[in-house]
Parts: sequence; C-alpha cells; structure tokens
Amino acid sequence: MARAVPGLRRWPRPRAVEAQETDRPERHALALPLRLLATACAFVFMVAFAVVLARLTLHPSPASEALTHTNMHPGRSLRAYLDQPALRDAVKQIGGNILLGVPFGVLVPVVAPRTRGVLRVLLLTAVVMLLVEFAQGALVTGRAFDIDDVILNTGGALVGYLLLGRRMSRTVHARKARD
Repeated sequence: MARAVPGLRRWPRPRAVEAQETDRPERHALALPLRLLATACAFVFMVAFAVVLARLTLHPSPASEALTHTNMHPGRSLRAYLDQPALRDAVKQIGGNILLGVPFGVLVPVVAPRTRGVLRVLLLTAVVMLLVEFAQGALVTGRAFDIDDVILNTGGALVGYLLLGRRMSRTVHARKARD
C-alpha cells in the first residue's frame, strides 16, 4: 500500500489507465450444473484414457523381449528412432509417445483445477509417466524403462495444455472477480 509523503503532491491518474482497469471483461464461471457436468465428462474421459494407457503400455510383449533395452540416457532412444531407415517407424514411435501425453494436458486441469498451471501439469504428467515406465520395466515381459518416453509424453502434455487444456480449465473453473 502506498503511503502519503508529506509535501509530495499526488497527480491524478490518467483516464486511459483508469478506463483500462475498469473495462477489463470479467470472466464468469459456468453455472454449477454445467461445471459439474464438464468435470464429470472430463473425469470419464480421464478414466477411459487411463484404461487405454494401461492396455498400450502394460500389455506383455514376449516376442520383443530380446529387442527391449532399458534407457536411462535422454535422447538415446530418439537417436535410435531417427537413425532407422524407415521414417514411418520413427514417426510412429515419437508421435505415439507425444500423443499419449496430450490427454493429460487437456484433462488434468479440468478434473483437478488445483493442478492448473503449466509447471503443475508437466510435473504431474512426468510423475505418472515415470510410474508407468517403472512398472513396464519391472513387471511386464518384453517392455523396458525408457526415459525418452517420459520426455515425449510430458512434451505431449505441454502441447495439450497449451492448445486446449488451459482454455478449457479457465472456462470450467473461472476464478470469481474480486471487488
């Protein structure tokens, strides 16, 4: 709070500044029934996505057991994908891992408004994907831990959050204007 300084004359604020402060459009939250419906739909999609994620990542693959190798060095798998002669395989691996992260960036801020914010969404996605990769490497035949998958999934969450998640969360959970 500004204190009055004796002998210092306060100049009036320019009208343009006052107009900018008062003309800001207030964001109104959706009506409670719509907010509940949107949150419930996002929750259902999140559960469905979790089922798909589990089926894609935690399904045993005994045929590829000899081909799997744990990767703890960021970028190693990406270089291996890009060095393959078939560009299609690289696009499939890299694009698939990015796409797996997009739903987190879109749905997490709607389902859990306290996670709204790019750093929170990225941190939560990284933690979940690390857990998935640890489970793959430790429990699933023919699968291995790959840090590049975590990086790509987290990048996908960033894309989802920036394209749609932030906007959806702000629409569903708009903060009330302060008087």
